[in-house]
Amino acid sequence: MRLVSVKSNLHHKVSPSLFFQKACRYKGIMSASESVGNNTEKKLIKIDISSDTVCPWCFVGKKNLDKAIAASKDHYDFQIRWHPFQLNPSAPKEGINKKEFYRNKFGSQTERIEARMSEVFRGHGLEYNLSGLTGNTLDSHRLMHFAGQQGLDKQHNLMEVLSLGYFTQAKFIGDQEFLLESAKEVGIEGAEEFLRDPKNGLKEVNEELEKYSASITGVPYFVINGSQKLSGAQPPEVFLRAFQVV
Repeated sequence: MRLVSVKSNLHHKVSPSLFFQKACRYKGIMSASESVGNNTEKKLIKIDISSDTVCPWCFVGKKNLDKAIAASKDHYDFQIRWHPFQLNPSAPKEGINKKEFYRNKFGSQTERIEARMSEVFRGHGLEYNLSGLTGNTLDSHRLMHFAGQQGLDKQHNLMEVLSLGYFTQAKFIGDQEFLLESAKEVGIEGAEEFLRDPKNGLKEVNEELEKYSASITGVPYFVINGSQKLSGAQPPEVFLRAFQVV
């Protein structure tokens, strides 16, 4: 039995059609060398996730995945890698008003979408916040790449911190100070020097965009052990079933 290409409407498409708790650090998310040698009795689950740091459904998908991991950590080890996706590659680097942006993008659907996201976030004990600025996510993806070089657990935790800041605290995803504060919180070293040069990580991010994002139209997008493909913010039980059949 194989579970392939499960789709959900709980995702963020390019088309307009349609949360960091400090105790929540997943030590079961390891580098490739750690994951193979640490516990040979557990099956290794490799998960590749395409996501944008301003996609609320991506954050919801992460929260659901984390619940599934917590419920099955005694049975599996996990190797999770985050890959970039840009919902709006032409978004201005200096940022624009978030509410205004959504009104321009979604029109009359804006209030309904905001109400739905608020409801979903409350289900995770969080308050969805549309205040502040939105903008280009390239620097955040560069930082995510840099974090991954220092450990997949740091990369995973950085996604949590960035998402909490942007979606619940009105932080601007393009603000260097916010990015550096987030990097510091999860223990990433050398982030300031890395981000200072806009060329650092750019080649790698573009390569990943081409490899992992060119063939998909919406995020989040999960690939489990290279074969099972889950589109959208799947509930925890879908991830749990996927873990069992890979």
